[in-house]
Amino acid sequence: MRVLCAFPEAMSSSSSCPPSCLALVALLALLLHLSLSFQAGDRRPLPVDKTTGLKEKTLILLDVSTKNPVRTVNENFLSLQLDPSIIHDGWLDFLSSKRLVTLARGLSPAFLRFGGKRTDFLQFQNLRNPAKSRGGPGPDYYLKNYEDDIVRSDVALDKQKGCKVAQHPDIMLELQREKAAQMHLVLLKEQFSNTYSNLILTARSLDKLYNFADCSGLHLIFALNALRRNPNNSWNSSSALSLLKYSASKKYNISWELGNEPNNYRSMHGRAVNGSQLGKDYIQLKRLLQPIRIYSRASLYGPNIGRPRKNVIALLDGCYIDGRVVKVMDFLKTRLLDTLSDQIRKIQKVVNTYTPGKKIWLEGVVTTSAGGTNNLSDSYAAGFLWLNTLGMLANQGIDVVIRHSFFDHGYNHLVDQNFNPLPDYWLSLLYKRLIGPKVLAVHVAGLQRKPRPGRVIRDKLRIYAHCTNHHNHNYVRGSITLFIINLHRSRKKIKLAGTLRDKLVHQYLLQPYGQEGLKSKSVQLNGQPLMMVDDGTLPELKPRPLRAGRTLVIPPVTMGFYVVKNVNALACRYR
Repeated sequence: MRVLCAFPEAMSSSSSCPPSCLALVALLALLLHLSLSFQAGDRRPLPVDKTTGLKEKTLILLDVSTKNPVRTVNENFLSLQLDPSIIHDGWLDFLSSKRLVTLARGLSPAFLRFGGKRTDFLQFQNLRNPAKSRGGPGPDYYLKNYEDDIVRSDVALDKQKGCKVAQHPDIMLELQREKAAQMHLVLLKEQFSNTYSNLILTARSLDKLYNFADCSGLHLIFALNALRRNPNNSWNSSSALSLLKYSASKKYNISWELGNEPNNYRSMHGRAVNGSQLGKDYIQLKRLLQPIRIYSRASLYGPNIGRPRKNVIALLDGCYIDGRVVKVMDFLKTRLLDTLSDQIRKIQKVVNTYTPGKKIWLEGVVTTSAGGTNNLSDSYAAGFLWLNTLGMLANQGIDVVIRHSFFDHGYNHLVDQNFNPLPDYWLSLLYKRLIGPKVLAVHVAGLQRKPRPGRVIRDKLRIYAHCTNHHNHNYVRGSITLFIINLHRSRKKIKLAGTLRDKLVHQYLLQPYGQEGLKSKSVQLNGQPLMMVDDGTLPELKPRPLRAGRTLVIPPVTMGFYVVKNVNALACRYR
């Protein structure tokens, strides 16, 4: 998992924050590069403990503090990222797909960060139709012929907003997948050689990117190229200024970021940019924004910094856990789920020491490194790590978590190249529909085993609680949503106590669907397979009502959401 620490507040003007101040902020915006190396793994079915010993009979009592939240995170806590590589492999031209827009709209409201390793090789050119200058068979040929149809839009989801969405011909998609497969090899070669080619972002491409974000209800954060340098190593802002002026002429509502992990420039690109210079660069960007009316008050995020240096803070470097994850069962290791928490605490300690009150964002969050591994990173099993990450980071006060990537990049994406949602997408959709920004304290009894000397007790039953999303009109304010991860190989019984006692509960149990078990790329909700409806819309997420006072029975190796209705929790009655 790659986790990027950022400070999401608009940068102050040059008169209120000198370069030395910005340099300090740059120094403190730390990154934990938490990676997992995966290979094709064990295909044996998961053994389930069929014994009825003491573990099976243990009844867990659960209560939640409802008076005050322990944390309140951003309304856009779960947000998304698109990698600039979609320009290289051609998928950016397909962001107008009605199906993709529908899937992204399901995860709104959220930020959409357009950034990644290729951010600092991105150059803007105000060209309108580059596809028409290219000939020959292949996706570009079909893009040339269908481009006008795409721009006009075959089907408009929201004509009032001017959304442009299209139904792409099957032949066009098939050719694009072939092109993307070829380009994937080129991108991998660049990644392993640390030699990246320049990317050209045209005006038409920017239009398509913004159209996708706007029609999906996502707020675009655009990461500008910070690697373009003048002879004195100051930032060359000519391309950025051209992009800003074009965006302003189109009245695009965009927030901005400068560079991607600039402290790694020396190792990746043979050029260094220190914190002091980066601070000056941010002041320069702020000065570019101020005369542009639409961007004079635009949010400016960052700086963000890659791998922390030894003289800043001692952190585990480059690995999420000790040793390699080589099979799907390794997703169930509790030490994997806990390591991130330890590292976040170390980052928070530094941030609170030097810039108390600054909110921390984690960008580029993935479940596996190097683009992930087929049949592992995109499987049901990977969802344990993803859902636990969301629960744990909200509890620790991380303000926003940006998932890399919504579409296309490797196998860590939420949507595959056939525009089909993967298990982590359905988890994210349920999270968005049911979970609000207020985090509540959970109290349990009967969960921990008796500790033995020299042994660390790690919970295989993870329970998190939030106020139910107040935008969900199926539940009145004051309701509480629990989400529970059971890594045990036996079912667990939970009795709701205290303020939760004798309340009606709606269950949303997510399990793998099909014969592949934990490696499945399909899921079922309360026993019914989840898939998009034939007309291209999202399915209704139907809960299973549980009678009041009933003990919750959590099946082995599963995860689910449980809405406790009509609790009238004081913490949840008001925004």
